[in-house]
Amino acid sequence: MDRADVGLTAPRRDSSATHRCARPAAARPPLIAATRPPSARAGLKLEHHKAGCAHAASSPAARAPLSEAALRQSPLYSEQLGIRLAAGTDAELFKWFLASVLLGARISETIARHTYQSFARHRLLSPARILAAGWDRLVNPVLREGGYVRYDHKTATRLLRQCAALQSEYRGSLRRLHRLARGRRDLEARLDRLYGVGPVTVNIFLRELRPWWTKADPEPRPDVTAAARKLRIPLGRYPRKDLTFVRLEAGLIRHRRELRRTAR
Repeated sequence: MDRADVGLTAPRRDSSATHRCARPAAARPPLIAATRPPSARAGLKLEHHKAGCAHAASSPAARAPLSEAALRQSPLYSEQLGIRLAAGTDAELFKWFLASVLLGARISETIARHTYQSFARHRLLSPARILAAGWDRLVNPVLREGGYVRYDHKTATRLLRQCAALQSEYRGSLRRLHRLARGRRDLEARLDRLYGVGPVTVNIFLRELRPWWTKADPEPRPDVTAAARKLRIPLGRYPRKDLTFVRLEAGLIRHRRELRRTAR
């Protein structure tokens, strides 16, 4: 879950016409400006900017107008992270829960994706492993490697408390949480009761689980319905539990900024 200007130099004056008779100056050693190595945060910002520019240049949406047919083929956010929700295993479900928590914060989707990949590199993709890692390791190196600098302390605390609750209340199993829920509302409430999980994270987590979890059916976000109206896409024509609807929803969310720009 989302977040350079080119420097201009003054034109050089051609001195050949005004100083043709001037005696050539003695060669001087080149001046070397003292530079300071960029910080890790600056490096991450540059990397994220380059990634964003590359994505914007190569994205089909940057080359062609959005269409209902194209949006129906949109990749899911979970698929882009290599998470297989159709498998239905606790391992894959927790990976998506972790990614949803990261995407739910007020940071760019690029940083959230890089941070999830940092958790994967460090093999911290289960409640037990995250609890064993502890707060210090989560903050540094895991969260900071992903660029999650602004919220690293808060996020480490939140993840540890969420994992502890999953372990104590559901034996570390999100499948068990779903099984114990009495219905859609109760499922959303149980997730919302986990420390630091709010409506945004609940929506991110459950919307891509609609085809596979019987009780997962969150209401589409207001910006999704607004984008669909702008593009004259009849969302009501698609069953919400169908994978096509989920792909269409993911595409509308992914392009919401572009749609807002064209609306101005």
